[in-house]
Amino acid sequence: MPRLTTVEDRRLDESRARKKYWKRWGSYLSERQWGTVREDYSPGGTAWEYFPHDHARSRTYRWGEDGIAGISDRHQLICFGLALWNGRDPILKERLFGLNGHEGNHGEDVKEYYFYLDATPTHTYMKMLYKYPQAEFPYAQLVAENGLRGRGQAEYELIDTGVFAENRYFDVFVEYAKADAEDILIKITAFNRGPDEATLHLLPSLWFRNTWSWGRDNRRPCITPTNAVADGTCLEMQHWQYGKRWLLAEGNPQLLFTENETNAQRLYGMPNQGYVKDAFHEYLIHGNKDAVNPKATGTKMAALHRAIIQSGDSVTLKLRLTDRDPSDPANLNGTANSASAKQSASSTAPTMEPPPGLTDFGAGFESVFAARIKDADDFYATRIPLELSDDGKRIMRQAFAGMLWCKQFYHYDVRHWLDGDPASPPPPKERLRGRNKDWTQLYNDDIISMPDKWEYPWYAAWDLGFHCIPLALIDPDFAKEQLILLLREWYMHPNGQLPAYEWAFGDVNPPVHAWAAFRVYKIERRIRGVADRGFLEKVFHKLLLNFTWWVNRKDPDGMNIFQGGFLGLDNIGVFDRSQPLPTGGHLEQSDGTSWMGMYCLNMLAIALELAKEDPAYEDVASKFFEHFVNIAHAMNDMGADSRSLWDGVDGFYYDVLQLPNGDEHFMRIRSMVGLIPLFAVETLEPEVVDRLPGFKRRMQWFIDNHTDVPEHIESSEHSARGVRRLLSLTNRDQLRRVLGRMLDESEFFSDYGVRALSRYHFNNPYEVDVNGQVNRVQYEPAESTTGLFGGNSNWRGPIWFPVNYLLIESLQKFHYYFGEDFKVQCPSGSGKECNLWQVASEISRRLIRIFERGADGRRPVAGGVDLFQNDPHWKDLITFYEYFHGDNGAGIGANHQTGWTGLVAKLIQQSGD
Repeated sequence: MPRLTTVEDRRLDESRARKKYWKRWGSYLSERQWGTVREDYSPGGTAWEYFPHDHARSRTYRWGEDGIAGISDRHQLICFGLALWNGRDPILKERLFGLNGHEGNHGEDVKEYYFYLDATPTHTYMKMLYKYPQAEFPYAQLVAENGLRGRGQAEYELIDTGVFAENRYFDVFVEYAKADAEDILIKITAFNRGPDEATLHLLPSLWFRNTWSWGRDNRRPCITPTNAVADGTCLEMQHWQYGKRWLLAEGNPQLLFTENETNAQRLYGMPNQGYVKDAFHEYLIHGNKDAVNPKATGTKMAALHRAIIQSGDSVTLKLRLTDRDPSDPANLNGTANSASAKQSASSTAPTMEPPPGLTDFGAGFESVFAARIKDADDFYATRIPLELSDDGKRIMRQAFAGMLWCKQFYHYDVRHWLDGDPASPPPPKERLRGRNKDWTQLYNDDIISMPDKWEYPWYAAWDLGFHCIPLALIDPDFAKEQLILLLREWYMHPNGQLPAYEWAFGDVNPPVHAWAAFRVYKIERRIRGVADRGFLEKVFHKLLLNFTWWVNRKDPDGMNIFQGGFLGLDNIGVFDRSQPLPTGGHLEQSDGTSWMGMYCLNMLAIALELAKEDPAYEDVASKFFEHFVNIAHAMNDMGADSRSLWDGVDGFYYDVLQLPNGDEHFMRIRSMVGLIPLFAVETLEPEVVDRLPGFKRRMQWFIDNHTDVPEHIESSEHSARGVRRLLSLTNRDQLRRVLGRMLDESEFFSDYGVRALSRYHFNNPYEVDVNGQVNRVQYEPAESTTGLFGGNSNWRGPIWFPVNYLLIESLQKFHYYFGEDFKVQCPSGSGKECNLWQVASEISRRLIRIFERGADGRRPVAGGVDLFQNDPHWKDLITFYEYFHGDNGAGIGANHQTGWTGLVAKLIQQSGD
């Protein structure tokens, strides 16, 4: 396929070659830093209580910053964001509000409405929308009402409070357009959607992350006004990392200055040593004029604009964050070229036009936005199929925007976090025996793709693997960097384990890294026409360490039957699978063993790809081939002394409970645990095997000398190319029986995808009585009614994109081998015979349907919220939830988890709408 040549593609090329640092600035500001593990220095690991929302405006963060619609440099030394006040709120709106994990009746939950509308991979154009009520923001009401509701009730949302009645709110759009890598134009447009005029205070804010208060680096940057611009506003920043930078603003807003320092007086009753973080809140809301620095200098500033906006009207602010010196007249009037323009002057393919003058907030300013929007349109025209409906294109574009806006600076040095800082009180000694104590090698200081920058502003290993699939469609370099990052020595544990997430790095996520790496490799090869073998080798070598960790730690009996704990499926079991069982003994896990079967096949596929150019990989390919066969044999036939994980009566895979007295019991819960065995499937094609004589010879010897191998390897000689072999945990009969349940609409098959738990368990809950305590699993299509894992996710009925995506891919692989020879009824009992490619396509269609506007004009994802279904200012704003109602497709859980739900973009790209 020809290499793509849009302007944005050329910028990505420049970034990859480090000719231009297009990604130095981006949407890297978190939406919540409070309540995170990084900021928690409590003795018992009570992160939510140690740093609550009420402290956030007044207390300096140690490890990062947060804000609304913000940007930062890639080390988050300089931050820009927007603060707002409607004249009624008790708190200056500098960050998004939500309930912590103990306040919400279903765990933590953001209580705001904001939407990522557009973004390019180099962040040369970005657009976001925040909906700000004109009435007083109901902080206390949200906390109180949700506190009264039980787990069986719906969450009480901001819309439910009535603050959006009569459209009394502001639509605040924030846009960024780069005139150069470090020349960023900013446009903030606020619309009054209400029936009456309304007052809005807008405070574009600039500040430095506090790196000077901890006793490790005392260098303090500063921001001061400069008179370099005669008619307008100009501020000069001095930072030890970047030198000078400038912020210019149209007009003459009131400039406020303070320090990014903790308000010790408010929080601890101790005298402040100077100006403090919440000065603008004090100045604006309480009228405390002494709160801000009259000397007009500090480490935090805001440009205050007071606007009275008539009904239906708007106000626009224009600013510019730049590395171009305004004291140079050529920069002021636009006669000087930017570095990009100079570089491109002799090029036939320029990546940026000459920038307008620094004081040009008129036609020149608007021309940059017009150019960047065109660049974004041109770029996505090469990624989004032209034949899609406008609605399909909108869904894909907003999914990609969410993926890019959720790139976040993440900083965490576990050793320093445990030991504390020289200038701070020593942390409680209990922490040395607590959370993450075994991960002192971990040092994170990177831009990472987050699941959700408010509810999950920290990376998770298996989430990240899924993120990289849609990211690879638009920025393969970033996707590869993410996968490599978690394998680096300062992330991966010395024993080979990957860090799970900050709440417990030692937890175990499903091993999808190898799968993701090979998929990204193949996506990039298709897009760019070049295969990055170096990337694949680098990943493969590190994954050998991780695979060995799995074998040594999660197969305690050496029988190729794996444990692993909850494995990302939080509450799917009748017990908390990450804790010791109340019955004693242990679980032999169908999903843990299946994930390892899939891991084996992923590593086999990578080894065979690398062996095409280096025969040294043939031996390790043989190792993974044989290991997979051993796992398949153990999972399906563990011998006379033990039980297989396959229940031949039910035609399904289950976990097996091994009790201390030697008794064994199937845990007969029809859940995703029993569908995950389908993920382990791969075809060995003759044109690959025949090119690798060492691997072929060893494979044939293994087959000839292990009489049980044919049970786990299906061979076909119908191809003129030679013998084709299918490696799968499930044979034909097992596959047909599992699919019979999976495609049954009274069990797993919803109108919107495959449920995580069979609907059979609605009327037939699975129960286990342990010492008088009844443990139950019942079909729950929406929020969880259990507190397992905080109660903020639910695998007992809803639809989850990551596992659905793997089911689709697995069915496509099965079809690639079986072709038209294998058909099933889809849905079960319908009489409609479909091959497995058609089944995969039907699941794709049902998943995509969640977001599409149907014939009735409604989007299932929006559920019963009338504003999202009918209002012209809401109905085309797509939210990509964490998971979805098992019966009606409504979005559930974290409502900006574009992360793995961004997989919908890949489904639409490959299947259409």
